[in-house]
Amino acid sequence: MAIHTQPIADRLDWLWQLSQQHSERFCDPESYLARQRYLAEHNTQIIALKCMDGRIHLPYATQTPLGIITPFRNLGGIFDLGWPYMGDLLADSVGSAVQQGRRVLIIITYHYSRGDHARGCAGFNCDRAAAMAHAQAIQQQVQTIFGAGHQTVYPLVCGFETDNDALILHGAHNEVVDMATLSPADIEQLPSRVASLFPDMPPTVQRDLLPLLKGNANHVAEIRHSHRELDIEHREWMICIGRGFDFLHVPNVALIIGPFSPDLSHPIEQAAGIIRANMERGRIPGDGFLLLSSAPYNEPGPDHARAQLKADSMARFAAKVIENSQPALAQKMIRRTAVLHWPTRRLETFAENN
Repeated sequence: MAIHTQPIADRLDWLWQLSQQHSERFCDPESYLARQRYLAEHNTQIIALKCMDGRIHLPYATQTPLGIITPFRNLGGIFDLGWPYMGDLLADSVGSAVQQGRRVLIIITYHYSRGDHARGCAGFNCDRAAAMAHAQAIQQQVQTIFGAGHQTVYPLVCGFETDNDALILHGAHNEVVDMATLSPADIEQLPSRVASLFPDMPPTVQRDLLPLLKGNANHVAEIRHSHRELDIEHREWMICIGRGFDFLHVPNVALIIGPFSPDLSHPIEQAAGIIRANMERGRIPGDGFLLLSSAPYNEPGPDHARAQLKADSMARFAAKVIENSQPALAQKMIRRTAVLHWPTRRLETFAENN
């Protein structure tokens, strides 16, 4: 039975099991050693700004060990680096990498479907051009903050074609390379192709980008020989607010809203409207939906306590917005509040409010 058709209690059990399995895989000795070996060979810090859509799973699509790519996820991949929290968070990530002598590659993604316009990014009403323009605007913001010379921080606009999980590279001079169209001979020439596409990219960053591209080429080839469902309708049954949801790479299950905007009310209202429509059209049962808030922490003590306060505050705020905008739907809301232990990716619930 598909998870979206099951009773809400069973869906909640499935969710906690999914988060536990993700943490177990992340902490597995083989996974840990694979990360350490990878970082010893490729020390560029890789950050990805991407949509909440579960299809955009970059470690999976690039065959990269879990924990190498640091994700920031939000509805539509919409970010504004001028907003203090988002800008500070990115600056802290860059500053930490630089103190370790590492360069930073920021992959700014948008996504679309080659086979069906309606399978594109809902955050931009499936308008690929609008999504790409927003990614390019973020690229300009990154350059404003960290410099246009790109010798320490390189902002790379990258499309993600969800039918094939293929990366679309946008070069420095408007060249475009679609990884789904490359022949084996083209893949062999990727080092020179990357150097031509990004002449201002430091050689070490080019070197560390190549494994992602070659992994994506292998992944695309595997996808073409598989049989997977593409025409998946909206059937989300949970709203996630905050950070720490990287375990949720399952298509059309969750609507994830990061704390990266001065106006969280609007995306929360949008998400609640989608949940209501899913119930009204029979896409999901009408027995309840989940509001899950989460904040990450690294250390016990004040860091953990502050994460709990942040998660609780976001939960109360989101619940109030839903109660005001969708009062009937709010009666079916199940609230869970959690923190994520970042070193182990362990999700810890600490409050249940039905």
